[in-house]
Amino acid sequence: MLGPRHTKARMLTFSSLCTSVLSATATNTAQSLTGFISARPHLLPSPSAMLRRSRRPITSREAARYLLRAPRDSRRDAAFRRAIRQIPRGKVATYGQVAAAAGYPLYHRQVAQLLRSSPMGSLPWQRVLGSGGAIKLRGEAALEQRMRLEMEGVRFRGKRVDMEAHQHRFRLWELED
Repeated sequence: MLGPRHTKARMLTFSSLCTSVLSATATNTAQSLTGFISARPHLLPSPSAMLRRSRRPITSREAARYLLRAPRDSRRDAAFRRAIRQIPRGKVATYGQVAAAAGYPLYHRQVAQLLRSSPMGSLPWQRVLGSGGAIKLRGEAALEQRMRLEMEGVRFRGKRVDMEAHQHRFRLWELED
């Protein structure tokens, strides 16, 4: 019989639960262990705490943040430069296509960073566009990119490049050195 100071049920901590479960498995069958846990659901951690402890797959936004902070890699940048130089006059490719052709399919942001940081005239930067043929630059730089592409014979549909007519198809066997 419980005395007056034991009127409230005593809560076990998670570690004492584990100890109890281990001792129960050592002495009892699997049925009694299942009964032990199902009779005491208040002793299990909350579902949100269990999610915090588990390894969950990262979201695409988290992956993009991780890749944005990726350190500079000279081999990766050289592969990007090779792929960009393969784009002929009058043809265009997206940042994602360049990254995939270089062997780094999720690194489209690093392609943009490389083009932004490379010296003017070292790469044909105007031939690399955003997805769907959109010019992703702003202001005067966007006007210059459009003018350069029109001088190369690229046609536009509104604000986007006609990708059906001018999209470059990378031949991966030509990129190998």
